[in-house]
Amino acid sequence: MTPADLSLTVQHAVRRAVDDGALRVDVLPRVKVERARPGGTGDYASNIALSLARPSGRSALDVAGVLRERLQGAPGILAVDITGPGFLNFTLRRDAGGDLVRAILAAGAAGAAGAAGAAGAAGAAGPPYGHGSALAGTVVRFAEVTESRALVVTDVVIRLLRSQGADAGFGGDQRIHVLGGDYLPGTLGVDAARWSLLRAAPQDRVLDGPPLLVQHERNSLFRVRYAHARVRRLLVNGAQLGLRPSYETDIHAPELLGVLGDHPVVLLSAARHRAPDRVARHLEATADALLAFQHTVLPLGDEKPSAAHRSRLALAEAAGTVLAGGLSLLGISAPDQI
Repeated sequence: MTPADLSLTVQHAVRRAVDDGALRVDVLPRVKVERARPGGTGDYASNIALSLARPSGRSALDVAGVLRERLQGAPGILAVDITGPGFLNFTLRRDAGGDLVRAILAAGAAGAAGAAGAAGAAGAAGPPYGHGSALAGTVVRFAEVTESRALVVTDVVIRLLRSQGADAGFGGDQRIHVLGGDYLPGTLGVDAARWSLLRAAPQDRVLDGPPLLVQHERNSLFRVRYAHARVRRLLVNGAQLGLRPSYETDIHAPELLGVLGDHPVVLLSAARHRAPDRVARHLEATADALLAFQHTVLPLGDEKPSAAHRSRLALAEAAGTVLAGGLSLLGISAPDQI
C-alpha cells in the first residue's frame, strides 16, 4: 500500500462515518498522511481527526475513535493506533490485497457449496462475504404493510438485518417511512422495478422507470448488472487462454480493493439505518471501479499470460462475487451476460 492508497482509504472511512451519521462534516478532497515520526507507532500517521474535531463539534480523540472503528481490517492495514491528542497511526500489512481477494472468493465458494448441498452439508458452508454477527441478539419486528414501496423496502431491510445476525421479520409495530412509489414489475420487469424503489433514499422520490430499461452507462442498474456480466465473460475468456483466477502477486488497484474492503461495513450500516439505498450506491461504486479495471485483466496483443494476469482475474472474480451478493440482497438478478 502506497501513501496515496492509504490517504484514499482514510478518506473512504471519513465518508462512511458521514454516511452513517457518526460524523457531521464535509469530506475533505484529500487526507494527508506522512511517515510516523519518532515516538509514534507504525509506518504512517495522519492528523485527520484533529482537522475534523472542530467542524464536527467533537473532540479529536472521539473523531479518531470513530475513524479507527472503520479502518480496522481495511485492505493493507494491519493495525490502527491512536496516539497523543488524536493522531491516527497505521501499521501496514503485506499482501493485504491477496488476503481480501482470497477471503471473498472463499466465502463465495462456501456459499455456492452450501446452496448445492442444502439437503446435506449446507451447515458447513460459511456465510457470504460481508455477512456477519454484529447484530446477533437483536430482535426487530415490523408492522405488516400494504403500500408497495414500503413492502419492498421492508423486505430488503429484513434481509439486511438477518445478514448481520439479527432476528428480523414481521409481526410488530415498527414502520419504515418512505415516500410513495408504485411497484411496477409488469411494466419494468422485477429487476428495474425493485431498483427504482430501492436506489432512492427513503426521503426521496423513486427513480423514473423507463430510463432503467435503457442499456446505457447513464443507467445505474445497467452498469451494475453489466459489470457482473463482464466478470463472467473475463473468466470464460481467461479459461480459453489457460488462465485460472489465483491471487499470486500484489495488484495496484486501490479503488477496486477499497470498495471491496468496504462491503461488510456498508452492509452493516445499511442494516442499522434501514437503508437499502446504501447498498445500491455501493454496488454502483464497485461496478464503476471494476469497469475501469477490466481492461488490464487479460493479456493484450503478444503479451504472455502471467501471475499478474491470474491475480487480476482473481480480483475481478472477487468484484463479481460482491456484485452478485449485493444484488441478491436487493432481490435483483445478476446476469452472466447482457
